[in-house]
Amino acid sequence: MPIQLEPADQPDVVRLIEALDAHQKPLYPPECHYGIPIEALMQPNVLFGVARDDAGQAVACGAIVLGTEYGELKRMFVLPSHRGQGLAQGILAFLEAQALTNGCTCVMLETGIRQPEAIGLYERSGFMRRGPFGDYPPDPLSVFMAKNIG
Repeated sequence: MPIQLEPADQPDVVRLIEALDAHQKPLYPPECHYGIPIEALMQPNVLFGVARDDAGQAVACGAIVLGTEYGELKRMFVLPSHRGQGLAQGILAFLEAQALTNGCTCVMLETGIRQPEAIGLYERSGFMRRGPFGDYPPDPLSVFMAKNIG
């Protein structure tokens, strides 16, 4: 499926992010949910990738928020009906390539311990576990990871 940079505020993309929240929020207490809102995904320093099916509907997404020292992976999600097709790996590779093109050589992320599929994807993709970064507090429900892409 083709993946492109697109605005995050499109109705079908908003539905993807709502589905992500509906999946994640029951897994963790509110203070351990670190998703960012649509408005934050619309900022100029955010690369937001979307995969669409043959009918043109958004089925997977992810973002990298570019900072001065690293990019942070956020809002990775694939609809359950489209899992197992390599879309998550495709979105991740696409975002890493876009980040590198924009001068970013390190990508970091935070994910939750109750998302083993995500952790496995990131480990298979070369991410290494590390401690908290940025404004994240130490959190026993979080897994922090980083990857040098440069």
